[in-house]
Amino acid sequence: MAHILVVDDERSICELLEITFRKEGHRVEVALNGESARRKLESQIFDIVISDIRMPDTTGVEILQFCKEISPSSYFLLITGVPTVETAIAAINSGADRYVIKDHDLVDQLRRAVRQVDETLRLKTEAGFLRRELRRLTGQDNIIGHSAKMRAIFDMIMTVAPQTSRVLITGETGTGKELIARSIHENSARSKEPFITINCGAFPETLLESELFGYVKGAFTGANENRPGLFRGAHGGTLFLDEIGNMSLSMQVKLFRVLQEGKVRPVLWQTMEFDGVPDDELTAIVGGTASKVFNFEP
Repeated sequence: MAHILVVDDERSICELLEITFRKEGHRVEVALNGESARRKLESQIFDIVISDIRMPDTTGVEILQFCKEISPSSYFLLITGVPTVETAIAAINSGADRYVIKDHDLVDQLRRAVRQVDETLRLKTEAGFLRRELRRLTGQDNIIGHSAKMRAIFDMIMTVAPQTSRVLITGETGTGKELIARSIHENSARSKEPFITINCGAFPETLLESELFGYVKGAFTGANENRPGLFRGAHGGTLFLDEIGNMSLSMQVKLFRVLQEGKVRPVLWQTMEFDGVPDDELTAIVGGTASKVFNFEP
């Protein structure tokens, strides 16, 4: 059941709504003015806030704005006995979830609204539980499997994810190499940074080089501005190079140099280095292919 705060300077409205929602099993608290409402919002977490718009010491919109700063996840229902277009627009623009007019149907409207919010909260809680269970059972959110081989893959992902090593994923087309790469990223310390993917087989060599390494203005026809490239774009995160086996030998050599030196050389001009950045903050590089690729020693 939901935790509800009712804010209204009319004591009769507060008592009516408190009795109504307590009967339905909800926890209800009331505030007769803006100061009391702010104190309660600062000290407790409410699932739903129901507030009058016009009160002697404040407005419902001000309470709404304060609530969104303190508890942005709370659902906010504004009620008013003097509906105007201006107040309705202000309510919606400030983030109110519902705008209800005080009339003979007020209790029924609010009861329906609270039931809808309560159902939404229940579904969110259930979805969170199912997600946690899925992660507990499989180790991943986006990959499902219970066989011994899949469990071995999950264990490998959890072993590799915290590391800063480069990763090579092999497998036939359609077997989920990108899912594995994304899972490694999401279970790593880089999860809040970019995850960028590129299909190396979809670009001719010259275009692939400029996409990966970037270029400077004037490097070739159409290069009208400096472009950092995907290595820079994924800085701090993960760059997934799909189908690296389709790279030309010369591109493989250039990629190998990046792996060795940790430096990216844009097309035509100066070297761009990751100077002054700890090794564990550099871009993680994950390659996937269904083909044989060059061998190298890290």
